[in-house]
Amino acid sequence: MDSSFFPADLILRSSAVFTGSEEEPHAAAVAVTSDRIIWVGDPADMPGELQGPDTEVRDFGDALIMPGFHDAHMHVFHSALYLSPLAERFVGENEADAVARLAPLAARRPAGSWLLTQGWRDYLWNPAGMPSKASLDAAYPDRPVAMYSGDAHTLWLNSCALERLGITDDTEPPAGGSYDRDEAGHLTGIVREAAAMELMPRIVAEFSTEELLDAYRSFERYLNEHGITGVCDVSLMAMPGLDFVRDDLYAQLEANDELTVRVSMFPTLLEDRGRLDELQAAHTGPLLQARGFKQFFDGVSSQHTAWVHDPYSNARFDGDCGRPTVGPEVMEALVAPAAAEGHAVRVHAIGDEAIHQCLDIFERHPVGQVLGGVAHHTIEHLENFQPADIERLARADVIASVQPRHITLDPGGPERDLGAERVPYMWPFRTLLDAGATLAFGTDSPVTDIDPLDAVYTAVTRRDADTHEPEGGWLPEEAITLAEALSAYTAGSAAAAQRAGEVGELVPGQYADLVVLSPNPFSLAPEDVQQAKVQTTYVGGKQVYEAE
Repeated sequence: MDSSFFPADLILRSSAVFTGSEEEPHAAAVAVTSDRIIWVGDPADMPGELQGPDTEVRDFGDALIMPGFHDAHMHVFHSALYLSPLAERFVGENEADAVARLAPLAARRPAGSWLLTQGWRDYLWNPAGMPSKASLDAAYPDRPVAMYSGDAHTLWLNSCALERLGITDDTEPPAGGSYDRDEAGHLTGIVREAAAMELMPRIVAEFSTEELLDAYRSFERYLNEHGITGVCDVSLMAMPGLDFVRDDLYAQLEANDELTVRVSMFPTLLEDRGRLDELQAAHTGPLLQARGFKQFFDGVSSQHTAWVHDPYSNARFDGDCGRPTVGPEVMEALVAPAAAEGHAVRVHAIGDEAIHQCLDIFERHPVGQVLGGVAHHTIEHLENFQPADIERLARADVIASVQPRHITLDPGGPERDLGAERVPYMWPFRTLLDAGATLAFGTDSPVTDIDPLDAVYTAVTRRDADTHEPEGGWLPEEAITLAEALSAYTAGSAAAAQRAGEVGELVPGQYADLVVLSPNPFSLAPEDVQQAKVQTTYVGGKQVYEAE
């Protein structure tokens, strides 16, 4: 873009600018016209014609100017919902405490309406153990309760909820899902995987469009306050019509000039691929687009539903290796035509066998030139690897979309579930980068909070962002540098969003999505990175947040 023909609308300066293409920040100015960056360089070299009489010039001193954070893996509907007055979000100390924490929600929601929460994790409770409908029935015998687990794979329902949903002891779960039963064959109220996914749309149907729009508006503000300028809104469901990618809500916000985050939508990959075609035709603006598909290959390790090659170390039965949500041949039949049409596919694969089989499929069916650039398949989560698959992933140019805060969600859980021999190949960020792989960072919100600096802290220290444990870090040899972590959260995530070249770096021609952090995290020790705070956030050259 030739800057010699017009002055910039905005010029930002700092002694510390991280463009995303170097290891350290340096003094620079960033010039913006309309929604694009038109010039970046040493302030002493800036062409005089860039600064006109109406140009806004801001000098941020020694604060860090960098590309805006881009969350590569988020479920926006549920994230917005659980942070709104419509629901609650908590882990709880134990089963009884979790039930007790429903009281404020019950008091503010209309009589007879659903009580919906997210966040419980039975393995973190004291005492640990899977809950049942009995405790909910005692407190809420005449009101439906649905409590979604922290990993978003399991529902805990009471009897009133089961009755309202029409689930009885004789109900058969959908493929890829299950209903837990006691020794007598009666429902316990625990609903897993696809069965839980199938029920959620019916549970949230009582919320009005305006209530949901308010939740989205509030969540956008929350994102901008944390320096997030872009998100990948990925399908949470593996079933037809249940992806929760609410383009209708985004469209209303966009029409009202209330969309303050760049959104890349990834609906569920089905045999009928028409949904993506419809989304891409309907949403062509710079802030809202659909960029590919999402599917599920397995579940989660903590519930033994992630698909692993060798049985779990604490196997619950002979041959306890988890399971694929769909068979490899079914997954390949879905991926192959999508890739042939130039569509990138993102696949949830946590266990080492799911990753291995997914790589087999992606190697046979790469995706090439599309949307003006090169598209990349992506594997989501990648909790543990078969060692040789790390270099395979890099060679196949498949993006590793990972969530650093998952590393410390379950202290001792990897050792408990997978054993010491497999632990060294869990979340191996350093090894992946050294092999030449591309990392894309996100949060899997609402599974973990959206704060990017907490995730960066975990990536560079291998410690939990809340407890700062373990001392010295968990598998500290897999820690990465601050520059690498920030690049994974910007350029890497842009690649996962299929927006490489549009966002993720501070270079001429890209959208002016920027964040300013103070103090400059490069001036801090790794263990102090969380001291950096967002000062201001720009999306497309428009200021969407400014700290007081």
